[in-house]
Amino acid sequence: MRTEWTVRAITRAMLPVLLLLTLVELGSGLVLGSFEAQLYRYPSLLALVPVTIGTAGNLGSILAARLSTAFHLGTLTFDPTDEELAGNSLATVALSVTVFPVIGVGAWGLTALLGGVQLPVTTVVAVSLLSGIALAFLAIGVTMATTYAAYRFGLDPDDVVIPVVTNTCDVLGVVVLFASVQLLV
Repeated sequence: MRTEWTVRAITRAMLPVLLLLTLVELGSGLVLGSFEAQLYRYPSLLALVPVTIGTAGNLGSILAARLSTAFHLGTLTFDPTDEELAGNSLATVALSVTVFPVIGVGAWGLTALLGGVQLPVTTVVAVSLLSGIALAFLAIGVTMATTYAAYRFGLDPDDVVIPVVTNTCDVLGVVVLFASVQLLV
């Protein structure tokens, strides 16, 4: 793939994407606003929000960077039997399963330190872990779909994939955390 490295070409590729992502982020804020009463009632959940959103975006970004590198090296295939693709996906899920319980304990511990614990540590960890596992699978799907779309439209995945993945995972992070709280609290 030949990439045109001019301000005009990059702007032409990115401006529509960034405008659309701005609207998507507004949706995330609306979901978070509807979730506000529960967050104030359970401060441990409030502590989970920024970390969950950030970690979901990071998981997607790590996978996006790896897929983008494989794309530029010419080793990326979108074949379901591709071991590199499966390995990167499995690593994303494994990272999620190990990181999100720590995030849950940290959110609970911070809230305990500040004297606002309303939920048991097991509930906060369960909400965090469920959110993390769901977000890992969603991040994998969004990352693969966005990388494939960039490939099909002849766009440089370095320019398009990471902004799309991080913004989409921000929104998904809020929605999935909200859904996990509804299931477990």
